[in-house]
Amino acid sequence: MQELLIATHNPGKLREFAAMFDGLGLALRTLDDLGISEDVEETGATFEENARLKAEGYLALSGMPTLADDSGLEVAALHGAPGVYSARYGGVKGVAQLQYLLDQMQDVPWHQRLARFVCVIALARPGQPTQIVQGTLSGVIELAPRGSGGFGYDPLFYVLDYDQTLAELPIETKNQISHRAEAARAARAILEQGW
Repeated sequence: MQELLIATHNPGKLREFAAMFDGLGLALRTLDDLGISEDVEETGATFEENARLKAEGYLALSGMPTLADDSGLEVAALHGAPGVYSARYGGVKGVAQLQYLLDQMQDVPWHQRLARFVCVIALARPGQPTQIVQGTLSGVIELAPRGSGGFGYDPLFYVLDYDQTLAELPIETKNQISHRAEAARAARAILEQGW
């Protein structure tokens, strides 16, 4: 059985990828499984650069085919911010981070609150060029948080086709339409081709 390192310490992310790659006959491993505690620095200016840095960095540390992703929120009215800084935007976390984003957009009317989530996945293996795939989900930044599901910016991210925020959608629906799901489907297609 082929092993694939999922470059994360997060068991939730491992479960997501395990479900998305079900049936491929892969043994998925995490950084914790391999005893890798050092972090590969995300010094890139784009999601692609950071995903590539992580995939190639953890490949070098493990010697094992590696999948790494980088994702975040891009808000048009904020010229693409928070972008690669989504997880640390405003220097705060949780509800405070949602409020920080709302404060940045307080004078932005509804029709100019377009945003998108982006996920880039990099697949690196010894002696081969790194493969890059991307998924996006378009939406609008709400005027106030709605819903109790999801995490991060989900309560502010309104999906027009569903008339709900990501935090209001059933998790099964979110996992089918999300930026990570789209990128994972593209990654799965590469893995199915015997990558």
